[in-house]
Amino acid sequence: MPLPLRPRSIQAQTALMSAVLSLIVLTVIGFGLDLAIRSRIHSHLFIETQRVATDWIAGMGPNGVPEPPAGHADLVQLVDSRNRVITASRAASGQAPLTSPFPGGEDRLQYRIECPDGDRCIVLTAVRVLPVQSRLFWGGEPHAVYAGRAEPGLLATHRLELFIAIGVLMMTAGWTWASWRATGRTLRPVREIREKVTEISVRDLSLRVPQPPGRDEIAELARASNSFLDRLDVSVRQQRHFASMVSHELRTPLAGLRTQLEEALLYREDTDPYETIRTAVRTTERCQAIIDEMLTVARVRTSAAAEHEPVDLAAIAREEAAARTNGVPVHVHVEAEDEVTVLGNRVQLCGVLTNLLVNAQRHACSKVDVIVGRAGDDAVVTVLDDGDGIAPEDRERVFEPFVRLKDGRRRDPKGTGLGLALCRLTADAHHGTLRIEDSPRGARFVLRLPLLASARAQLTR
Repeated sequence: MPLPLRPRSIQAQTALMSAVLSLIVLTVIGFGLDLAIRSRIHSHLFIETQRVATDWIAGMGPNGVPEPPAGHADLVQLVDSRNRVITASRAASGQAPLTSPFPGGEDRLQYRIECPDGDRCIVLTAVRVLPVQSRLFWGGEPHAVYAGRAEPGLLATHRLELFIAIGVLMMTAGWTWASWRATGRTLRPVREIREKVTEISVRDLSLRVPQPPGRDEIAELARASNSFLDRLDVSVRQQRHFASMVSHELRTPLAGLRTQLEEALLYREDTDPYETIRTAVRTTERCQAIIDEMLTVARVRTSAAAEHEPVDLAAIAREEAAARTNGVPVHVHVEAEDEVTVLGNRVQLCGVLTNLLVNAQRHACSKVDVIVGRAGDDAVVTVLDDGDGIAPEDRERVFEPFVRLKDGRRRDPKGTGLGLALCRLTADAHHGTLRIEDSPRGARFVLRLPLLASARAQLTR
């Protein structure tokens, strides 16, 4: 399995990709800029050489030979139809014709660029003399004027390309540096998150990753990571607390069992083996009950939402009440006109009602009432007994694992103290609540669960 890329390698890869792309784009732009500058300079030179050539033709004397201004730097030649130089300016004197072939056909004006071997290229305009002038001066023989200028050093020595290449490289380097810095700033929170995550261990889950401001993906990742760490911290704390309480609850009966067995071995003459075995069986039954309750709690905590199904609370309330044939009678009242259906695990919800009814029958004097109704988007199941009730300061303690009040231990010495804790866990797992509310007499347990439509809306969020 390939290892994930570190932020620094991502930063380097991003900078490299940016460098390659910027180099390609800027090279294309530089090539186009080079062509544009060359075309602009050549166009300017064509205009100038055309003006010089037309001025030469306009300045021809009676003998057909123009008089160029003294010191003129332009290369100007007058050639006949066989491309022989008749006369030339001082700069072009003694040179071969600037271009060939002789401009013929209907195009009297031609723009050319000639590049002799080893010399600068010449940008020139070839203008054929009008037929009227040819007949007047040379008996009708065609003549032309070549006017040219050497390319400037910027083009002739390729300095233009050199400057553009330097500019492209500098812009590429600048863009790469900017991409490196921008990517580094973007990935800095990821690097800080990674460094902080490496410091977090199971022994200390209080640390949190740095949370950058904003609503981008990195900020959302940090918030989700901190939320996950919060849930993990709570879960680990609960497991540690639960494990410590379980070990405490199991230590006492196991220590008593060991003591009884050791006494039976040491004092064989004075010990009744059958009584020892009966006591050991009762102790192991209590340990087994605690372990079974622990497994049930674990199943509730790890049950997946995919196991949930529509459950009619009114129906299971009637079923559980009908099954409670021993003890005080249980009466079910359904106040809702529509069915009270929730999304949940049927077995677990039946277990909640069973535990609540068992607890209510244990403390009731004459009856237990179960009321099923609706309140807004919640289904409400109330289990009310007519016993002595629970003091306000103990109403939350009874939902803690292995917590048993004095009256509860008296009425059910074999209890484990996990029944109500399991009911609270099941309610939480179904996005509901289980509380003890005020009542004129007895204990009033109120279970609230989201109705079917509301529960499905929560699952899709």
